[in-house]
Amino acid sequence: MRAKSFSGMTCSIAGAMEAIGDKWGMLLLRDLFLGLSRYDDLRTSTGMPTTTLAERLKHLEATGLAERRRYQDRPPRFEYLLTAKGRDLWKVTTALREWGDRWDTSGLGAPTVLLVDRETDRPVKLALVDTESGEVVPAGRAEARPGPAADELVHFRFSRRPPGKERAP
Repeated sequence: MRAKSFSGMTCSIAGAMEAIGDKWGMLLLRDLFLGLSRYDDLRTSTGMPTTTLAERLKHLEATGLAERRRYQDRPPRFEYLLTAKGRDLWKVTTALREWGDRWDTSGLGAPTVLLVDRETDRPVKLALVDTESGEVVPAGRAEARPGPAADELVHFRFSRRPPGKERAP
């Protein structure tokens, strides 16, 4: 059973989730970021049934996150590549991985993937950065506020938060 559509909600998170589709879509994005591009490799990596895989790939194509490209004519074979819009989701998958590692959601006791600086070989992590100065901003100083496209519901959400919850978590 498909979940309710988030399209039309005044929320960038809902819109992003609608574009990704579901948990299978997120796993496909993970694999595409890792460089897997062929149908059989994606099926092996995710363990998805073929019908589910085909549907999710079509969804990622329809939302502009991935594109299908022919790499062989006889027989016709295709690969799936991230578009610029899809590649821009790398921070989301990195944030999910970092959160999963921190809370050991895999139950393995250690990360399965590391993100490192190619030049120094040292681990790197996501950070909030001031868009003008380029300086790292501590999470405790970040604050969520209504944006220019905020509607009444967005303003309602902000008006209902308790005192002291002005900062982003």
